[in-house]
Amino acid sequence: MKVKNIIFLMATSLLFFNCGVYNFTGGNPGTATSFQVNYFQNYASQSPGSIFEPGMDRDFTLALQDRILNQSSLDLVNNLGDLLYEGEIVEYRISPMTATAQQTAAQNRLSIAVKVRFTNNTIEDGSKDFDQRFSFFYDYPANSQLSAVKTEAHEIIFERITQDIFNASLADW
Repeated sequence: MKVKNIIFLMATSLLFFNCGVYNFTGGNPGTATSFQVNYFQNYASQSPGSIFEPGMDRDFTLALQDRILNQSSLDLVNNLGDLLYEGEIVEYRISPMTATAQQTAAQNRLSIAVKVRFTNNTIEDGSKDFDQRFSFFYDYPANSQLSAVKTEAHEIIFERITQDIFNASLADW
């Protein structure tokens, strides 16, 4: 009976001591306990062919904050965060994608690009820091106005871009 108890205790202790800190989303903040997302300014209109979309800067900043809050155990702070996300929206463009037999657009594509500077203040050598552009798109019928699909388009694009930013900064497998 004692041998079974000893084996059970050894197996249980191995299970608990050999498993690191993991969660279902893959976020690995290391020793960080907090993060900060500075306001992402909308500079898209400065890029050739891009247009300005009012309010998108606020919406994107909130979407990134929500992504990190929902997929990590980090606390959101206004300053001195262990992890710092900052950047700007650099592209907001509508382009025709496919043509009909009459040489008119059959489908349009809304593309959004964001430049992100990520700093992990818990690692002094800067090995996890990056300055990177993230982008994604949403295709919609050319006979539809952007205003009719804008909410869904932004939601889908922001979901992909914020997940890519999360993965680049925290999904350290």
